[in-house]
Amino acid sequence: MLATKQLLGLNKHKRLSRLALLKRIFFITLGSIIMGVALELFLVPNSILDGGLTGISIILSHFTNLQLGLFIFILNIPFFFIGYKQIGKTFALSTLYGIAVMSLTTYFLHDIPVFTEELFLATIFGGIILGIGVGLVIRFGGSLDGTELLSILLNKKLPFSVGEVIMFFNIIIFTFAGFVFGWNRAMYSLIAYFIASKAIDIVIQGLDESKSAWIISDYPDDIGEAILARLGRGVTYLNGEGAFTGADKKVIFCVITRLEEAKLKAIVEEYDPQAFLAVGNISEVRGGRFKKKDIH
Repeated sequence: MLATKQLLGLNKHKRLSRLALLKRIFFITLGSIIMGVALELFLVPNSILDGGLTGISIILSHFTNLQLGLFIFILNIPFFFIGYKQIGKTFALSTLYGIAVMSLTTYFLHDIPVFTEELFLATIFGGIILGIGVGLVIRFGGSLDGTELLSILLNKKLPFSVGEVIMFFNIIIFTFAGFVFGWNRAMYSLIAYFIASKAIDIVIQGLDESKSAWIISDYPDDIGEAILARLGRGVTYLNGEGAFTGADKKVIFCVITRLEEAKLKAIVEEYDPQAFLAVGNISEVRGGRFKKKDIH
């Protein structure tokens, strides 16, 4: 009987793993196609660049009249092998698959009429669509540009953050684009890149962004009960000790949404104006009892 239960559990686990793999493949495919649409139907026909290796590919395609997808795929191949060694097989294969799908999408859409030749509209909607596509691929374990991986590796050897290294690369790319396509197009490219980065954050983190809250107060039970009653959020009490006074402290920890932050601050202020409150962003919440309870 026990062996039968273990076998059923194993089969169930395999079935869930297969579904997770199919889900990953579906969303990486979808995200890669969406990015290809943004490039070929909005940005590239209007000489608006993306950052990273994609931006370099757009410039090379402009000079050689060869397909954009060809350069995107070739330039990213070295980073596939780097990702395979540094991060792992799953990430590397997901990245290679996503880049291949995106490259094929740009190939098949190359002769399709563009959606708009209005630069402002192409910049706004191209940036949004591009960000959605890239965000989906990143959220489900892949990447569509080797610049991020290169920045992570250089970050270990240089006194700069990953974001600073990426920004440095993109400044060079957009500056070069200014000489090739004109400074007007370079500035539109910067706007599109900024919009895309915000769209990526929204896709990865979600519109309902979560926040963690740490509260140290002389009235922890009152504050905890008020959070539970008014916000419908569970709280966790942690035992702490003040380094300066050596006094025992009960620390309140809870997870809330961005829209609930103001109400949480009002609760803490009501019960203990002298309380210590620290609020931070959380990119993902899983498990536990984060689901909001009904408040009657």
